[in-house]
Amino acid sequence: MNYNDVEKLISDYVIKYQKNLYRLAYSYVKNEHDALDIIQDSIVKAISSKNTLKEPQYIKTWFYRIVVNTSLDFIRKQKKVVLSDEQFLSDFDFGTVDQYKDMDLQKALDDLPDNYRVIIVLRYFEDLKIEDVAEILNENVNTVKTRLYKALEKLRIKIDY
Repeated sequence: MNYNDVEKLISDYVIKYQKNLYRLAYSYVKNEHDALDIIQDSIVKAISSKNTLKEPQYIKTWFYRIVVNTSLDFIRKQKKVVLSDEQFLSDFDFGTVDQYKDMDLQKALDDLPDNYRVIIVLRYFEDLKIEDVAEILNENVNTVKTRLYKALEKLRIKIDY
């Protein structure tokens, strides 16, 4: 695959999945403008490192990893506290009525450490496989499984009380 084909693949991917990419960035920074900056920076990084995409079928995990790393870099630079808000959760509303309105999922997600929250977001909100989450986060699959289990346990404890 030549460089022009890779640029076209990246461009098509970003256009098709722009909402998913934005939602992922937003889950880190909780700010519309910062999330858009992260996506823009991620696109620049993807194009400048297009030679690292060896297989076109892996563009999703490849680009998600770029967005995750760019988000983490942004947070480190800004030294911001990452908090969730109502808009973040409403972005994941698929039209079903929540029968447990008293459940404070937002607060429970806010209280999770970043390394647990990102796994929850990627696995359940972005509907990625465990293996893809591990690849995006550059972690061992068993590490991701352990963190996912612990994150779910922490959420269960928070929500039960």
